[in-house]
Amino acid sequence: MIKQDITELKKLFTQRNCSITRICGCYVDGEKNKKTEFRQAFLALPEEEMFKYFEILRKALSGSIGKNMLNLEFPLESETEGGAQEFLLRLKSSGLKDDALLGEFYDRIIEAYEYVGNYLILMVHDVYDIPGKARDGMEMEDASDEVYEYILTCICPVNLSKPGLSYHAEENSFHNRIRDWVVEPPATAFLFPAFNDRSADLHSLLYYTKNPEELKEDFVNALLGCPLPLSAGGQKETFHSLIEETLGDACDIETVKNIHEKLNEMVEEHREEPEPLILDKNEVKTLFASSGVSNERMDEFDRRYDETAGSDTALLVSNVADTRTFEVKTPDVVIRVNPERTDLIETRNINGRPCLVIELDGSVEVNGVTVRPLTPHNAPENDA
Repeated sequence: MIKQDITELKKLFTQRNCSITRICGCYVDGEKNKKTEFRQAFLALPEEEMFKYFEILRKALSGSIGKNMLNLEFPLESETEGGAQEFLLRLKSSGLKDDALLGEFYDRIIEAYEYVGNYLILMVHDVYDIPGKARDGMEMEDASDEVYEYILTCICPVNLSKPGLSYHAEENSFHNRIRDWVVEPPATAFLFPAFNDRSADLHSLLYYTKNPEELKEDFVNALLGCPLPLSAGGQKETFHSLIEETLGDACDIETVKNIHEKLNEMVEEHREEPEPLILDKNEVKTLFASSGVSNERMDEFDRRYDETAGSDTALLVSNVADTRTFEVKTPDVVIRVNPERTDLIETRNINGRPCLVIELDGSVEVNGVTVRPLTPHNAPENDA
């Protein structure tokens, strides 16, 4: 799924556009006991409650693709009878009206989901009448192409509200506030089937995690049966290791700066494209070669890539490129530079010592004090 697909679905979570047919839930305590269950028609909810559920559902489709939201594909074996995809398909087709199926689904989640504390398993079923689109991209409300039927499952932590004082209007006084259990935004969620190219894709789903570094691999494997990609942080760490191990002793500031600049150029060229920019092994190799990595070091690339990332692993540029800052760090000094002005940094050998030289362009501040940059008249003499 791409950003436009997700945005279109999030528009459904409003009172005006809502087509959700049913909502179900199971409240689980810290001992993995089912405390209560509920199920009802969504549109029968009180308006105030409906808006609260909309907030939760929108959160389940938020964040960055490739970090918080991951497109996962089912392996073929999961689509056979008894497989994870086949079970989800039956659950969706039931419209969440089959109590036995719901009970089994809750049991599967409770068994696989590791969480210290209480949580709510929240599910909705929706049948979205997809409006057609004219050639100019405008939606035609009276021209539906197809129907997208899906289920969205959210796992929301439930915690006690914070202690404090509250004002009692009847008594015109302040008292200790009564703490109650509050449903928080989802920590984990998934949408099945995926909504790709404005159509249902039964072979994939969209997985959401609030913390992109906690993908809950065991839970995904047990419940969904889908392989997970490297986390966003894992991809960045892998990319950095690949640079260091490929370049070896030749890993200098200039080469890393060139790689950084090339990545930022790619991000800028791809900015208007809807699909996330992904680099496979050959594309990363081309990036290194065009950034000045010597042919001698490139001979090491294939082996290093297979060992560090895996030959079939692809990396999202948004996960490995830092477009917000360019940082040079030593044990005693940290320098951050506008990523578009890395040309201001160069390395020189001064008095036999390797030095980092930064051009002072424009105004200069030291601890908030505006100072005059060095000029030929007030610069110290070079002893060299």
